[in-house]
Amino acid sequence: MTIRRILTVDADMAVLKQKSLPVPVVDNALRALMDDMLQTMYDAPGIGLAAIQLGEPVRVIVMDLEKGEEATAAPRYFVNPEILWASDELFVYEEGCLSVPEIFDEVERPARVRLRYLDYHGKKQEEDAEGLFAVCIQHEIDHLDGVLFIDHLSRLKRNRAVAKVKKLAKTDA
Repeated sequence: MTIRRILTVDADMAVLKQKSLPVPVVDNALRALMDDMLQTMYDAPGIGLAAIQLGEPVRVIVMDLEKGEEATAAPRYFVNPEILWASDELFVYEEGCLSVPEIFDEVERPARVRLRYLDYHGKKQEEDAEGLFAVCIQHEIDHLDGVLFIDHLSRLKRNRAVAKVKKLAKTDA
């Protein structure tokens, strides 16, 4: 497993805005990518990561809502995820993103969703999500569609967020 560089809005916006392509088959190469994604996410640290955030434009997400604590780790893998249904009820949550470091803001999304995906072994799954799981899966599926959480904010807030990430990148260089 390899820890990879996570793309950020300051230098990699064009890649992050790409729409990811469906995965034709879950094979060992894809599982190796998912393993790398999980290690990269834990190292960052984060709770979700889409393949496009590593420059891989395929419809793959990894997630661990337990934040990678060794005793409670619960890694999840989603290949070709799709939302089948979303509730009319909305939920507001303060989101952040590994591709938009140190920026957090409230985003309103459906409170519950039903999703379909292939798991780590290529088996078709369907399940309902609510709470943090619903927020995170919608956030990550947005990535697969070339949408960042800051795209849900006003233009002013979005521009400020990108400017702040660029400034942080300069001070880290």
